[in-house]
Amino acid sequence: MATFLYKLGRLTFRRRRFVALIWVALLAVAGIGAATAPAATSSSFSIPGTEAQRAFDLLEQRNPGTSADGATARVVFKAPEGEKVTDPANKSEITGIVKELETGSKQIASVADPFATQAVSQNGSTAYISVSYQVSSMELTDATRESLEDAGKDAQKSGMQVEIGGDALQVMPHTGTAEIIGVVIAAIVLVITFGSLVAAGLPLVTALVGVGIGVSTITALASVLDLGSTTSILAMMIGLAVGIDYALFIVSRYRAELAEGREREEAAGRAVGTAGSAVVFAGLTVVIALVGLAVVNIPMLTKMGFAAAGTVAIAVLIALTLVPAALGFAGKRVMGRKARKAAEAEKSSEAKPNMGTRWARFVLRKPVWVMLVGVLGLGIIAVPAASLEMGLPDDGAQPKSTTQRQAYDMLSDGFGPGFNGPLLVVVDTKNSSDGKAAADRVSEEIEAIGVGAVIPPAFNKAGDTATITVIPKDRPSSHATEEVVHSIRDAGADVKSDTGAEVLVTGATAMNIDFSQKMNDALLPYLALVVGLAFLLLMLVFRSILVPLKAALGFLLSVVAALGAVVAVFQWGWLGSLFGVEQTGPIMSMMPIFMVGVVFGLAMDYEVFLVTRMREAYVHGESPGQAIVTGFKHGARVVTAAAVIMMAVFSGFIGSSEQMIKMIGFSLAIAVFFDAFVVRMAIVPAVLALLGKKAWWLPRWLDRALPNVDVEGEKLQKQLTVEPGSEGGESGERELVRV
Repeated sequence: MATFLYKLGRLTFRRRRFVALIWVALLAVAGIGAATAPAATSSSFSIPGTEAQRAFDLLEQRNPGTSADGATARVVFKAPEGEKVTDPANKSEITGIVKELETGSKQIASVADPFATQAVSQNGSTAYISVSYQVSSMELTDATRESLEDAGKDAQKSGMQVEIGGDALQVMPHTGTAEIIGVVIAAIVLVITFGSLVAAGLPLVTALVGVGIGVSTITALASVLDLGSTTSILAMMIGLAVGIDYALFIVSRYRAELAEGREREEAAGRAVGTAGSAVVFAGLTVVIALVGLAVVNIPMLTKMGFAAAGTVAIAVLIALTLVPAALGFAGKRVMGRKARKAAEAEKSSEAKPNMGTRWARFVLRKPVWVMLVGVLGLGIIAVPAASLEMGLPDDGAQPKSTTQRQAYDMLSDGFGPGFNGPLLVVVDTKNSSDGKAAADRVSEEIEAIGVGAVIPPAFNKAGDTATITVIPKDRPSSHATEEVVHSIRDAGADVKSDTGAEVLVTGATAMNIDFSQKMNDALLPYLALVVGLAFLLLMLVFRSILVPLKAALGFLLSVVAALGAVVAVFQWGWLGSLFGVEQTGPIMSMMPIFMVGVVFGLAMDYEVFLVTRMREAYVHGESPGQAIVTGFKHGARVVTAAAVIMMAVFSGFIGSSEQMIKMIGFSLAIAVFFDAFVVRMAIVPAVLALLGKKAWWLPRWLDRALPNVDVEGEKLQKQLTVEPGSEGGESGERELVRV
């Protein structure tokens, strides 16, 4: 592989104008596609194989006009102090808004008058209008949303507080300007690392080209593939981070080759042949982790994984082709003054040990202590992970300034927390001899469980399906509400055995509970698949069993510690105000498995980039201890810069208004910090120092069975150092560089 990439690096350097033109053309095509593609009108959320999804499908089949999974809204009214919503003036205002909503849009399925449906609080201070739509929230037109927002403005003039909750106002999440700050921090880190504006600008520009192509392609295909609103944001987050990092490693190796006195084209070829090999395998681990999300069998998560994996693949191709081409345009300006002085000092043996060298020597002197401090430190931080509770955020997690959050709070105060998450119980009476009696029994069983309220069964026209609305006592994301769902399902099993009627619990709250359970069930199989495949890949790269095993165990330690930090901040509220957490609650159920996938891929990046340098030094004859020092001498500064850049990019998304994006940004940033600086920079060299030569042990039969991919460039090095005049010397070297 190193030889092929060496040729590719020289080719792209030499044909840089042609290569740059191709990538610019791809960016233009993707941009035009994104600009001309129809807007994504749907973002369906389905969980195949769950009871909640079967109930939705049954309702769609038996009573299609109801649009059970359509968007919903609640217009909540609160009377001024000393008044009631039932006062003539207020009641007249609310009744007028009901009529206004009914005629405000053709997408509306039904509007419930609060005075006809008893949607008025006991003290008369609060009332709400329930609005149901025929389509999902992402299919609502702007006119429909505006009609909903304008509906309560007149009522506000009369002194009532009017807020709107539900998913009808759900829009594309915005991340603000914080991610721009992340990119600025990345630029500053690159300038400090390279000491050259040109060298610092290359990774940023090439990464932005890759992200531009990836995100534009996702936008262009969003309508056709039914991609969710967060897909492009997550692809941008991951693509930008790995794009900068991969380009950073190529540019760093190129400068190192120039410092050794090589010609620019030769330096580009060697940089892509060595660091490029590491980029390919690091990218493969990220792609495996993201594509592996398909095993969860949730379409939304699968699409997110594939979209992000595609962006990572583009980042790898950019690093292998556009980066060496850009280096060709940059000329000698890629080397700053300090870099040239450092290269001259190193040639004259005057170079002082850098920070990486000094740290590696310290670890070699105290490997046991370094390992113990690292493992115990992460272990303590991981303790809160034992209290992990998973769910999906509701309007209670929105910022307090939003109308959705204020409507949520008003409903909780006026009716009780459970009104924000009603359960929909579907009773299939097709196989029951007395459907009405079966439905009534279900209502009685639910009332016996102990809930806030039970609305009597409503049958469809055919009379074979009944729906019962249940109001829990507690908020949607609480453990008590989850217990209510399980109790209803347990009671439904008895009803089915006695009457033949099947009882299914659905609604947004039940869907969230089923989603969380599916995430829990899929986590271990997913972890086994991803870690297993990556273990085989790393065994191929490092020709070792213990090094990949250490890499996998170190990752598990850092990811559990990151989960502990997430629980402490978002579930317990520690330092929550610092990160804009206004409402604590369960951790988003898809976050742990998504974090495992992304962080595993990124963790293996650092493992590959850092340890391949050690492996390269070891196979070239250095002792195990000296190989660790050499690896840190050349790789520590760059890996540190790469980690800081990733943390900066991910941290930028903490400023998002969307709770999911905020939580993922925080979790990825803290996980990268733990993995890069504690695991890879401390625990890994300590373990390698303790293992010595055993770290690179591989059974002979396995060594013969595994193909030699030559990631460290050993074969390439031998080919390039063949002396002219020897057999195949000059002709062999000419053949190698001929493209």
